[in-house]
Amino acid sequence: MSIAGVTILVAGGATYLVSDQNNFERNDLPEDKNTTFSFNPDERELLYLASLAPSGHNTQPWFIKYIEPYHWIICNDKSKWLPAVDPTQRETILSIGAFIQNLEFAASNVGYKCQFNLLASTNQDEEIMEVQLYKATSLSTYDISKIKNRRTVRSGYLNDVLRKEDSFYLLGNENEHIHFLPNNSKEYSWLNEQTIEANRLQANRDVAQKELSEWIRFSSNEAKKHCDGLTTAGMEIDGIPGWVLRNFYNKEDVLKKKFREQGIDKAKNQVSQSAGWFIITSKDKTVANLLETGKRFQRMFLKVRDKNIAIHPMTQILEETETSKLVNTSLGINEEIQFILRVGYLKNYPQPVTLRRPVNWIIRK
Repeated sequence: MSIAGVTILVAGGATYLVSDQNNFERNDLPEDKNTTFSFNPDERELLYLASLAPSGHNTQPWFIKYIEPYHWIICNDKSKWLPAVDPTQRETILSIGAFIQNLEFAASNVGYKCQFNLLASTNQDEEIMEVQLYKATSLSTYDISKIKNRRTVRSGYLNDVLRKEDSFYLLGNENEHIHFLPNNSKEYSWLNEQTIEANRLQANRDVAQKELSEWIRFSSNEAKKHCDGLTTAGMEIDGIPGWVLRNFYNKEDVLKKKFREQGIDKAKNQVSQSAGWFIITSKDKTVANLLETGKRFQRMFLKVRDKNIAIHPMTQILEETETSKLVNTSLGINEEIQFILRVGYLKNYPQPVTLRRPVNWIIRK
């Protein structure tokens, strides 16, 4: 950051020694030692693995109504909504779909089959999905390290063309709803330009920027207190710039012109690096199809690390009215577009750093 050098000179060595020196990461979270709720074997671990699903601003918009052992209702947490950028809670339901997919994979790994019952008819309903787990035989186990190691990577993408065999691996048998736009296509160039424009529109929309400010956890203490949101580690701001943000920035700074401009510049730099874009669609906007699309997204996301490929959801085009009305026609896609994902190879794949709330925080009876 441009002010970093000056700030350090002013701060001096003594100040540094008592400052917030290191990014707070997932590995720094204390062990979840809940003494107020008695889980049956596997329950806590299964719900923790489910909670490793991605969500906008890392809000983690879910909670669990505990009916009885291995019988829960997956719920929509209104306090975690993002009304400025997701006014219809479309992205919230997609994230809950990813949560459900994680749960299903994690359960199969320890011999449980999930029986689901859809409860919601709108994106705003609190009770989304009832689930009961029961022991079953002949289940294919799932490698849960894929869930634990999944990470959204924002920078350091190579511009190498995505290899055909890797594209086939990621798409599997879901190419009806997943489209790949390589970096040598005209659609790719359009998405790059419109993503920058959508970031500019969003950065200059005060209500959206204010909402963003509420979810940035600048200090380690704040990150540890909430165990959610956007930390400096999650935003990949390390070293001196990260130290400056943790010690000298607050929510009010997010609303300043300089911070907004830096966000736009970062988006420009990001879209200049990639192998292309994945577009994930749904047949319609019903809760059932949004949940299934969130599951589809997560199934692909859990594969990418195998191929040293990174994914970065950049859905600002869908969140801004001026750009969203152009996207289907410009890309030649008729179905409802739910995800716009920048994709590219990495030289080195970093470990996950985003925080998760302890399981006992999301349990309600």
